[in-house]
Amino acid sequence: MAKVLGIGGVFFKAADPQAVRDWYARVLGFEINDWGGVVWPQPSTGYGIWSVHEASTDYYDPSSAPFMINFVVDDLDGVLARAKAEGAEPVGAPTNDDYGRFGWLMDPAGVKIELWQPPEAAPEG
Repeated sequence: MAKVLGIGGVFFKAADPQAVRDWYARVLGFEINDWGGVVWPQPSTGYGIWSVHEASTDYYDPSSAPFMINFVVDDLDGVLARAKAEGAEPVGAPTNDDYGRFGWLMDPAGVKIELWQPPEAAPEG
């Protein structure tokens, strides 16, 4: 049966795409290609998630965008420290649960970024 295999990318508009690319390169270490994007191999840890939330959710706050971007990271504390050194303040305190560790930032386009460090072993469910 033909079916979707996973998330293939994240695409969005910005008033100043180059400034947003520069922020991601500086703050999160993205290696931006000449064509303006980044390609990563599928991570050996974690997994891709697709989820729809109620329109009334405050999970994406303080962003007014109707979406949020989640990035798998290998070292949440290290990524948050790098971001803070570049002037990007976390949104709330990092959390830990059965699914791993999470932290949040806002990008210059007003999009909430969720950083996810998966646990050593994936939870069931």
